[in-house]
Amino acid sequence: MPDKITAVFMIPPKVHLLDITGPAHIFYEAACYGAPVRALYSTIFPGHKGEESSCALAFHQLIPYNELEAGDLVFIPGLDSALLLDVGFMDSSRAFQYWLKAMHARGVLICSVCTGAFLLAESGLLDGLSCTTHWKYADRFKSRFPQVNLLSNRLFVAEAGIYTSAGVASGIDLALYLTEVLWGAAFAAQVAKEVVVYFRRGEADPQLSVFTQYRNHMEERVHRVQDRLAQQLDKKQPVEILAELVSMSPRNLTRLFRKTTGITIGEYQDRLRTERATVLLGDGHTYQSAALHVGLKSTSRLRELLNER
Repeated sequence: MPDKITAVFMIPPKVHLLDITGPAHIFYEAACYGAPVRALYSTIFPGHKGEESSCALAFHQLIPYNELEAGDLVFIPGLDSALLLDVGFMDSSRAFQYWLKAMHARGVLICSVCTGAFLLAESGLLDGLSCTTHWKYADRFKSRFPQVNLLSNRLFVAEAGIYTSAGVASGIDLALYLTEVLWGAAFAAQVAKEVVVYFRRGEADPQLSVFTQYRNHMEERVHRVQDRLAQQLDKKQPVEILAELVSMSPRNLTRLFRKTTGITIGEYQDRLRTERATVLLGDGHTYQSAALHVGLKSTSRLRELLNER
């Protein structure tokens, strides 16, 4: 494991609780499992040592950002929408925005959850880069920051040491992803299991995903099969091989998968292919390229799947 790192969680006014407590808890659990990490909680205004959340729960004994030593990564959560287009608020937080840019220039990883991306964009950190934010605020974001390439159907986006996530639960996905980057996949899986998070999603997965429809269960064998199908869409996955993966007979796996998810293995695989192909086509891939990436031999079959949505 790397040397001890410091994760700084910023608490802006009217912070959305889950945006901050979700990622913070992932790092708390990581520390419980032995990760060399400490968490600090800070405000975005000098002199402020407390803030009230959007649902009226308050934070106290916070450290103003200008009293912090440089950390290794900084999380900016979402906040009340009324503040997002408040020119006075944005102007009053300008010094914090300059601090963020200075931290990024020093190699600190900058992470945002949900509408926290507005603060990053306001600072200029996202100029010319790709990012994401909550789907509900995508049009508002594009209008205010045309110089930023907003990917509106991503759970999280990583570019140039800046990580932006779509909001709420995706902040947990992002924190788990960073846990994997810092301490390895096996360690991240251990943390995910501890907090009973089974949506194993990556930065390329869309916000409104097939994962959220068919992975809200606790059958580990089915999760392992779903992982294999999602991670190797371009390869053939005979049911015999999948069954061997989880030490079951093909017949029993077929029955268990349908009982657990409500659809067959083949239907699930087709929905994964459809979703991934849609993303690839949106990114400029040809139908032939998209078909190959998702394990289909012909573009005609891909078109059939897309038409069946």
